[in-house]
Amino acid sequence: MSDHCEEQEMEQEALEAIYMEDFEALNGTQPFKWAISLVPHNDEGSDEANHVALRLLVDVPLDYPDVKPTLNLELVKGLAEEQKDEILGVADQELEANMGMPAIYSVCEGIRAWLLDNNKEYDGSMYAQMMRKQEAASKAKEENTVQYESHNVNKTKIPTQAELEEAAVYKRRQEGTPCNRENFEIWKAKFEAEMEEKAQANEMEDATSKKKKDKSNNKGEDVESKPTGYEIFGSKGGVLDLEAMEAAAADMEALNVDDVDEDLFADEDSDEDLDDLDFDDSDDDEDDEPEI
Repeated sequence: MSDHCEEQEMEQEALEAIYMEDFEALNGTQPFKWAISLVPHNDEGSDEANHVALRLLVDVPLDYPDVKPTLNLELVKGLAEEQKDEILGVADQELEANMGMPAIYSVCEGIRAWLLDNNKEYDGSMYAQMMRKQEAASKAKEENTVQYESHNVNKTKIPTQAELEEAAVYKRRQEGTPCNRENFEIWKAKFEAEMEEKAQANEMEDATSKKKKDKSNNKGEDVESKPTGYEIFGSKGGVLDLEAMEAAAADMEALNVDDVDEDLFADEDSDEDLDDLDFDDSDDDEDDEPEI
């Protein structure tokens, strides 16, 4: 199923839901053909009378909405043949404004607005036709006058920047952005570019975060690899080796004094040296006594 066919089927379902019994699918498969009955007041509870009515016939081409559908009118009530062209002109304006989008609903509402403005009794007499032509001519003249005055005002008055911006916003809101393949491709390209830029930014952020984390881990490893003061002084290469000192003390306690060779400490001249020493303490004692 092509995209155009699926889009046309969706529009048919929408029109059926909106107009209900006033909508008829004359051909339910491609090429579709629809018929829609239109009146000025379609509310059942409305007290206003419908003096005019028509039936809109739509021949949907295979490439719609990229191409215009063929429109025709069946005048049901209160309308003259010469009004067909005017009504079809209104419909064509709606088609142009909604080119590339489903437009039949907009066409129907534009025609219904025209019917509402021209909802008057018509008996088909010459007098009624003449009066209708005079009203149409008077209406056209008023519209031309309004356009002329508006054109002159716009020529003499220079709009401010705020007025230009407001007009641009109003125009965008009225026209909208057509939902067609070209606009979708533009949006898609812009969206993918934004997502790619965002992904690159995330990758750079992750890389920076990982680099900082690795640097912190390496710094921690360097700190952990450095020996403590106790390890420095308690190792074999340090100044103090507590284990070696404790072992030496144990060896000294286990040493037998009887195994000591006394001759190593014997000296024949030791006694003679001792004789030379003066051990007379009497003089010292006398010197220490206080005088009375």
